[in-house]
Amino acid sequence: MKRKNFIIGIALLLTVALFASAAMAWGPGCAGCGRSMRYALLSNVPTIPNLTPEQASKIQTIREAYLKEITPLQQQLLAKRLELHSLWLSPNPDQAKINALQKDILNLTAKLQEKSTNARLEVIKVLTPEQQAQLTMYGPFIGYGRGKMARMGCW
Repeated sequence: MKRKNFIIGIALLLTVALFASAAMAWGPGCAGCGRSMRYALLSNVPTIPNLTPEQASKIQTIREAYLKEITPLQQQLLAKRLELHSLWLSPNPDQAKINALQKDILNLTAKLQEKSTNARLEVIKVLTPEQQAQLTMYGPFIGYGRGKMARMGCW
């Protein structure tokens, strides 16, 4: 009887550990935000205080243009990362190809960051000085409210 209870206890403990590890796999990163934090400024238009309908429309237009611009870059970046991953998995990785792909990835990442910065600045231009002043309480990740988590790598 004691052995049976012991086995049931171990089985329950392993089950709890399994579910806990699956829950922890999501982590504190961007799993809960549904998409990259890169979209935080442009996707959270309602968090910008006292938007007029014209401002909301302009911001939506900026957001759509931004997303249209970055989509091909993101696709290229994904393709390059997959190619780099496959190079690393090959039995004899080619250093020259890996270095070239890493440079391409860095260039694409820089282009994405530049486009993100430009879009943010365009959105800020749409806002009144009072609205811009209220945004300072949110820090550089306007309106997202993630605090340190946003600064730790999700952006």
